[in-house]
Amino acid sequence: MAKVAFIGLGVMGFPMAGHLKQKGGHELSVYNRTASKAAAWAEKFGGTAAATPAEAAKGADFVFTCVGNDDDLRSVTLGEAGALAGMAKGAILIDNTTASAEVARELAAAATEKGVGFIDAPVSGGQAGAENGVLTVMCGGDEAVFEKAKPVIEAYARMVGLMGPVGAGQLTKMMNQICIAGVVQGLAESIHFGKQAGLDIEKVIEVISKGAAGSWQMENRHKAMNEGKYDFGFAVDWMRKDLDIVLTEARRNGAKLPLTALVDQFYGDVQAMGGNRWDTSSLLARLERK
Repeated sequence: MAKVAFIGLGVMGFPMAGHLKQKGGHELSVYNRTASKAAAWAEKFGGTAAATPAEAAKGADFVFTCVGNDDDLRSVTLGEAGALAGMAKGAILIDNTTASAEVARELAAAATEKGVGFIDAPVSGGQAGAENGVLTVMCGGDEAVFEKAKPVIEAYARMVGLMGPVGAGQLTKMMNQICIAGVVQGLAESIHFGKQAGLDIEKVIEVISKGAAGSWQMENRHKAMNEGKYDFGFAVDWMRKDLDIVLTEARRNGAKLPLTALVDQFYGDVQAMGGNRWDTSSLLARLERK
């Protein structure tokens, strides 16, 4: 059992911290910008709610962060009230936020100055994966630091891998989002085509999902897409945030991402339809709009 702090109790962080407490058996202190969420978590799982990130991190062997974006991450880690201010030498900061590789390197440098280890560890698997403790975790950092952190991370994961040095976890997550964007658009067009052609979508998917066209998105999202149900899952707003990170990095490294850029625009259309909080599979709704 280790002393663990978890900062950021949104739809992902709340259950992830719960797995660290219940499955991992760790002693937890938590912080959330909306204090009532931290109090609710502490009441449900039996941990301690802290008033600041620094207070939560004080005495912790491992500190996890899972917030919205680069600026949110800086706000909870840096400064007098930030997590790093409360961390002791030898502790490890593990960031589960989907953020830029640039901020990962920035925080790693700040952590190194304090003698603290750092792992960028974005996750994939969505809210369901977090709730069921079966996330895929893509890590960047020093191998020795990763080996210490891995057994703790495994409390909420089914796959934990070291992709390379600091920033490699975030770059891997960017590749993940590129793949998802293309696959969901293809699935949306396929279902739209099938409907226009008068086919029984359920029968078609039952067959083609077992062949080369099969994918996680097809298996887990086709039914809701066919029924026009999008009020769940990974929100369009979050996907656009992620794709902005991808496209910014692509401009930096010279990668050509024409499909990703196009699908990002399509998600902008979905937002204009009022679908900001719809699941990313709502690309079909854009094709079906009158």
